[in-house]
Amino acid sequence: MNPGGSVKDRAALGILSDAIKNNLLKKDGIIVEGTAGNTGISLTQLGNSIGCKTVIVMPETQSDEKKRLLEILGAELILVPAVPYKNPNNYVKYSKKISEDLSKKEKKKTVFWANQFDNTSNLDAHFNTTGPEIWEQTCGKVDGFVCAIGSGGTIAGVGKFLKKKNSKIRIGLSDPYGSALYNYFSINEMKSEGNSITEGIGQGRITKNLENFKPDYSFRISDELAIIELQNLLKKEGLYLGGSSAINLVGAVELAKKMGKGHTICTILCDSGQRYESKIWNKEFLGNKKLPIPKWLI
Repeated sequence: MNPGGSVKDRAALGILSDAIKNNLLKKDGIIVEGTAGNTGISLTQLGNSIGCKTVIVMPETQSDEKKRLLEILGAELILVPAVPYKNPNNYVKYSKKISEDLSKKEKKKTVFWANQFDNTSNLDAHFNTTGPEIWEQTCGKVDGFVCAIGSGGTIAGVGKFLKKKNSKIRIGLSDPYGSALYNYFSINEMKSEGNSITEGIGQGRITKNLENFKPDYSFRISDELAIIELQNLLKKEGLYLGGSSAINLVGAVELAKKMGKGHTICTILCDSGQRYESKIWNKEFLGNKKLPIPKWLI
């Protein structure tokens, strides 16, 4: 439960700390980022704490809750159509253009493009914090780690640290439909199939954070399985989570099946269900997507 409400606080803190250390961002500067929402929220809260303005570019398909929160936090929010990365109007590329335009206009302030996908300060943040915490809190008895890929920082950073500690630790990718990485790591073909309602995960390219990463196992997880897991977690465990957490948890179960009984498997609970109340916790949305509706919402 990080201050910004998601695991992205870790990446954002690492990225901004390195930028300030390397004089790429001064404490009255402007931070620009393309994001599915959570990284933008984290950057904006951290930016507020050091006196920086934040400009966030986000696909218009993301949840209303994330859009409203960014505005509440004071970010300048720019919504763009959801288009593939190869399109120049993709939210990541568009955010880079905005940062370049601002750099030309701003003579007195630093403009910093956070670039979470290809900025390896993201990976380093998880290598330096998340990985060591997992190792310490399992007393070094962790056998497997699994999660989805958005920017790639979490899985690559944690995986790098854990493998350094014990090369026998297995790393698993939990990939939603619509992402190309399951096929890439399974059959060496960057090919996506189907689609997913999850936000902020799934990838169609090898980002800088992923360049030296390869999972031991890859699992492709359907929205239906993830939604059922999500609803069971709320009803049986009291955990109110978002869709990427559900993809991760189903992946953890799959990795446990692969490794067998008696192994300790870790994953990441990325954020709260509050970020998605208008979508995956909305019976009309679930019904339209032909996904299971929990009995208590009918």
